[in-house]
Amino acid sequence: MLVVGAGATGGYFGGRLAQAGRNVTFLVRPARAEQLRAGGLHIVSPHGDVVLEPQLVVPAEIAAPYDVVLLAVKAYTLDAALADFAPAVGVGTAIVPFLNGMRHLSLLVERFGEAPVLGGVCVVATTLDAQGRIVQLAGMQQVVYGERDGSASARVAGLDRLLPGSGFDAASSATIVRDMWQKWVMLASLGSATCLLRGTVGEIEAAGGAAIALALLDECHSVAIASGYPLGEEFLSTVRGLLTAKGSVMAPSMYRDLQAGKPVEVDQILGDMVARARQFGIAVPLLAAAATQLSIYQQRLSANP
Repeated sequence: MLVVGAGATGGYFGGRLAQAGRNVTFLVRPARAEQLRAGGLHIVSPHGDVVLEPQLVVPAEIAAPYDVVLLAVKAYTLDAALADFAPAVGVGTAIVPFLNGMRHLSLLVERFGEAPVLGGVCVVATTLDAQGRIVQLAGMQQVVYGERDGSASARVAGLDRLLPGSGFDAASSATIVRDMWQKWVMLASLGSATCLLRGTVGEIEAAGGAAIALALLDECHSVAIASGYPLGEEFLSTVRGLLTAKGSVMAPSMYRDLQAGKPVEVDQILGDMVARARQFGIAVPLLAAAATQLSIYQQRLSANP
């Protein structure tokens, strides 16, 4: 298995897989490889801390295809990652992407064809600290994967043997595309609310902004409906509760990155949702405002790195 990225997400799940004895190699850039070879891969977690000596490879060293490629990078680094791991993709390789939004699927299919690309969702709250350690911020840790057409397959059965029992929740799904839409709607609603209003869920609620957060959810869901993926009332009720919880310190990685002055996944999480809304003729003024604001932030960041 090749894990593309040893950052907050790939490093966490790949590290747990390696800890469980799975045959895992991390594809990293030279600077990260040097850091990991010098000090190991550190995970600091409520589920247990660990320091590993991971198997590493840099792009120029990939000599043969891998059976599985777990893709766990920030969406704005995907173009570079596609070139880096291309030599690892062969006739039988399964690519399991754990990125936000849906835009990455078309990019993967364009580069590698329909056959290798599965769907995937991960749920985890992790960050890299100043020492390069992977710090888990909350207890949730789950991956879901499956064929995009919902079919059963030998490679999904293989993943069912490989991923569960590795220190995190893992399961295949016959509705993986719908699962990806669920996460996207939740993340776009939460990200746009916290970034537009510059506060955590609890701070927004305390300032009287709950109605704005719920309106953002409605806008995002309208795009999912038009795209053929209406989401159930049980899911929507859960997200409404998350968006309006009193005293909640919840905030997505997009908001944490914004507060830290780092790049954000605005094009993939918000921009793509707005673009799809426009294709369907759906008005999403709040979502568009959040996307515009973050696009301006991103442009300024790029101009003054």
